[in-house]
Amino acid sequence: MQRISYHSLVYFCLLVVTSCPQFLNGQELPNIVIIIPDDMGWSDVGYHGSHIKTPNIDKLARTGVKLTQHYVMPTCTPSRVGLLTGKYPSRYGVLGPDYGEVIDLGDPTMASILQKNGYYTALAGKWHMGSIPYTPMKYGFQSTYGYLDGQIDPYTHEYKTETKLTSRQSWHRNDEYLVEEGHATDLITAEAIRIIRVKRNSPFFLYVAYSVPHAPLNEDQQWLDYYKETGLFPSRQWFAASVTHMDDGIGQIIEALEESDQRDNTLILFLSDNGGQHSWHSNTEYRGAYKDKPHDVLGNNFPLRGWKSELYEGGIRVPALLNWPGKLAPRTVDLPIHVTDWLPTLTHLLNAETGDIQKMWDGQDIWSYLANDGQLEDERTFYWKTSKATAIRQGPWKLIIHHKTQEMELFNIDQDFRESRNLIDSEMTVAVLLQSKLKEIQAADRND
Repeated sequence: MQRISYHSLVYFCLLVVTSCPQFLNGQELPNIVIIIPDDMGWSDVGYHGSHIKTPNIDKLARTGVKLTQHYVMPTCTPSRVGLLTGKYPSRYGVLGPDYGEVIDLGDPTMASILQKNGYYTALAGKWHMGSIPYTPMKYGFQSTYGYLDGQIDPYTHEYKTETKLTSRQSWHRNDEYLVEEGHATDLITAEAIRIIRVKRNSPFFLYVAYSVPHAPLNEDQQWLDYYKETGLFPSRQWFAASVTHMDDGIGQIIEALEESDQRDNTLILFLSDNGGQHSWHSNTEYRGAYKDKPHDVLGNNFPLRGWKSELYEGGIRVPALLNWPGKLAPRTVDLPIHVTDWLPTLTHLLNAETGDIQKMWDGQDIWSYLANDGQLEDERTFYWKTSKATAIRQGPWKLIIHHKTQEMELFNIDQDFRESRNLIDSEMTVAVLLQSKLKEIQAADRND
C-alpha cells in the first residue's frame, strides 16, 4: 500500500477546505433567499383568503412557518433599512422614502456581514436605500441588478421624475446604469434564476425585491385574463394581475432551486415591505403615461385598519413566512416579530462573526421561537417613527402619537387587533408608562 506523506495530507485537507461548500456544525451552510414584494397588503395573498391567485406563495406558507404578527415600517425605505441593518431606521434619521446617503457608509449590513462569513451576496430588484454613489455594492452586495429608486415604470424602467438626487434612469447592473427591455417582474425573476444556477463553492445570499404591486401598474393580457370575469374594479384587476405575475416568478425561482439540487438547503424568507396602498394618481409622473389609467383601488389590508404610511396595523403588519424544507416544520407562529429581528436571527443561526456590532441592533434573535415553538420570555417592545406620527408596542399595548395634534390613541392589540377602541381615557396609566419607554428608545435616534 502506498503511503501518503504528511505534507501531501496537509495539502489535501487545505484543498478540501477551500474548494468545498462551508459547513456549520457538520452541515452545509444554507443559501438564504429573501423575497420582498412592494406594497402587498394583508389580504393581497391567497393564503390569507384573498381572491388573488398566489399558488406558489401559498405552497411556501402551507409547507413553512406562517408569521401572523410580522411588523415592518409603514413605507419602503425604512423597512428595507431595518431589514439590512437590524436597527430602527430612525437611528439614521430615516422616517420615510429617502435618497442620498441613507445608511452610513461603512456601517455593517446583512450583505456585508454574510459576505465576510463566506457568502456570495446578490441583489435582484429594488434598492431604494441610497442614490448614486450610495449604491448596493457599497454595502456588501457583490452582484447587483435592478433599479435604484423608489418605483419605476414596469416597461420603460424609468423613475417617476427627475430631482437633484435622482434621474429618470434607474435600471442598473453592478451599480452602473443599463438599458434593458422587458417587464420588470420578468427581468428580476430571470436575474434571480441566473444567480441560483451559477455553480460556486460557497453559499449565496439572494435578495429579491420585486417592483410590484406598487403603482404604477401595467401587465400583459395573460395576467389580466385571470381576473377579467371577477367584477373587480379595473385598478384592482391590474393589482391582482401584477401579484399573480410575481407569484409565477417566485415559482420559477423555486423550480431553479429544485433543478439545481439546492432547495433543501435554502432558507426562504418572504415578507412585504409595508401594508397595501389605497390608491394613486398623477397627471405628470412617468411623463404623464398613467394619467388616464386606473389606480383608484389598489391594495387590501382587511381586516386590519389603515394603509401604507400609517402606523395602524394595516400599514405595518404584513404577510410573512419562513420556509426551509426538513429544518422548519409547517406551523403558524403568532408571536410579534419585527423586521429588525432578521439580521440578529440569521447571524446567530449561521454562527457568523459579528464582533461588537450586535450591541447596536434593535432586533433580537428569534430563531429558537421559530424552530422550536418556544415562547418569548419577555414582552417585546417595538417602535415606529414617521414624519407624521410615532408609535410603540409593548406586549399587547400599542400607543400612537400624532405629531401635528399630539392626539394619542391606545389599543390592546391582543383584544382589539382592528384598533376600533381607543382606550386612552380609561388606561392613562398604561399610556404614561409607554410614553416613558418611548422617550428612552428615542434617545438613540438621529434627529438632524
